[in-house]
Amino acid sequence: MSSREPARPEAARPAAPARLASVRTAALTVGPISAAEHLAFVRTRRSVSFLQTPGWGGVKTEWRSESLGWFDGRRLVGAGLVLHRPVPRFERFTLAYLPQGPDIDWTGEIARWLDPLAAHLKAAGAFAIRLGPPVRTNSWSAAQVKEGIADPGAGRLTDLPDQHPDPVGARVTGRLRDAGWLPQSPENGFGAGQPQFTYELPLAGRTEDDVLGGMNQLWRRNIKKAAKEGVEVTVVGGGGAGVASASTTGAGAAIGDDLKAFHDLYVHTAERDRFTPRPPHYFTTMFAAMSAEDPGRISLYLARHQGDLVAATIMVRVGAHAWYLYGASSTEKREVRGSNACQWAMIRDALAAGCDVYDLRGITPTLDADDPHVGLIQFKVGTGGRAVRYAGEWDLPLRSSIYRAFALYMRRRGQ
Repeated sequence: MSSREPARPEAARPAAPARLASVRTAALTVGPISAAEHLAFVRTRRSVSFLQTPGWGGVKTEWRSESLGWFDGRRLVGAGLVLHRPVPRFERFTLAYLPQGPDIDWTGEIARWLDPLAAHLKAAGAFAIRLGPPVRTNSWSAAQVKEGIADPGAGRLTDLPDQHPDPVGARVTGRLRDAGWLPQSPENGFGAGQPQFTYELPLAGRTEDDVLGGMNQLWRRNIKKAAKEGVEVTVVGGGGAGVASASTTGAGAAIGDDLKAFHDLYVHTAERDRFTPRPPHYFTTMFAAMSAEDPGRISLYLARHQGDLVAATIMVRVGAHAWYLYGASSTEKREVRGSNACQWAMIRDALAAGCDVYDLRGITPTLDADDPHVGLIQFKVGTGGRAVRYAGEWDLPLRSSIYRAFALYMRRRGQ
């Protein structure tokens, strides 16, 4: 763990209610921590998922959230955001969900971290734990992905012969399976939770010219086209570093007006691409909660051409990791390449902020040219970078009968 992890004075440690009493296993103790303590720990880390920040609990208002800490004596050595989802007809029991977490040392013996977590959450009324270890199991370069798409014999990323296995990821998945955890990630990598396959653009030690040079010809041409056509990208929020693909202007309008413009375009995109959009209040809540936690956490990028909004995106950053979270684009004026302008603006801002990685989030593992999902990976592979497979999400039943009822309920809902 980091040498910068904060020591926690005994006097600052709040007393837990009796039913949430801390449980000690293998010299580690798990117990509740305050949002301030959790955020202070996050700030000592180079990369923590935005889904594991206390502010994310304020976004997921339909779930009860709490921050938990792992202690080695009095020293805080790990933290996690738990979202509690009640079960219909069993409301006093919850599914305890740690998306892309917890933030612990996954390179060592994981039982000493997860056993006290399970004991603590069971005592708190959880019928099961669901978590997503933030560890990679495999990765594929952009060149490998492009070769796979061109190869009719390669239907999926996992069919490619030259995978790059990660020993930490392999050990984590093996230990979870041996300990009775159940894998939840479906074959296509997308389920009710977080995607197992993502596309990431490494930034550490690279310049803008390095990154641009690593993109394919189409991406470079589209970025230049946006600049030539006069596309302007406005950055709203604290994450922008004042750069953009064509030109950047300061955030002049109120965030509410800009979010409405984004959402209108997002709904248009949803109708065109046939997905269900989130309601406006979700984005309002997201910006309020995440900006309150850290002014630089979340930013909105708006690409306009001659006054018309042609694309919009949302970027989130925690430490040295930046994520492309949401995107929208107009069907009209697609030739001015507003989406590429927004992406290049976010990449440049991530570079300027000293990020190690720009994360384009989920992809499906398909390489089949006839699969409609292949277009998503083709768009993202144009940035260079790599496709990554993570360990996926895993469940540990703590109360078997309730877990079975929950699984049946979710199957009937089609999730």
